Amino acid sequence: MGMSKARKVRDKWHAKKWFPVHAPQYFGELEIASILCEDPQKLIGRVVETTLYDITGDVTHQSIKLYFMIVGVEGGRAKTILKQHEYSTDYLRSLVRRGSSRIDGIFTVSSKDGYVVRYSVVAFAKGRANSSQARAIRAIMKEVLEERARNLDYSQLCHEVVLGKVASDIYNKAKKIIPLRHMGVRKSKLLAMPTRPFVPEEGAKAEAKAA
Repeated sequence: MGMSKARKVRDKWHAKKWFPVHAPQYFGELEIASILCEDPQKLIGRVVETTLYDITGDVTHQSIKLYFMIVGVEGGRAKTILKQHEYSTDYLRSLVRRGSSRIDGIFTVSSKDGYVVRYSVVAFAKGRANSSQARAIRAIMKEVLEERARNLDYSQLCHEVVLGKVASDIYNKAKKIIPLRHMGVRKSKLLAMPTRPFVPEEGAKAEAKAA
């Protein structure tokens, strides 16, 4: 490597700085990562993985993975929104029991402020569920998710889904159909944002879709 080329590489390295990445306000705005970058615009769209335990400090949350997408940089801090959350593979496997029915539902909803999200909900019955019971439980999953999405902004919806409020509401209705061992939103994925989204918590605007 020639001297001029080596100097360019060194100068480019020195031009880089660390940008702390913060969770959204609805997850306490905690610093979840730090990324070395020379241009803050290059951070937009990058995804940072963490766990709910890292945010809440609750050991029961170790098996919930969170993926935050950077949507803007303000005051040297990278601001994010939740792009996806999911149960860890080991945790989902641990819920399976012989002789117990698993009921899955996948639903796409739009939040009050226009964010399109796909939710995967899972229920484990204490025994065998017949097809009509499974249909009734999926109908309750759909009804609760659509009602919450209609009435909540994306930030509020993320909070209630990830921290279990939505699953609890579904469980309380579905347990009348058949005794349940577990009810949870095992995965969420942000499919699209408003063309000109307004995110008051971050004060940042991002455009187009989140893949």
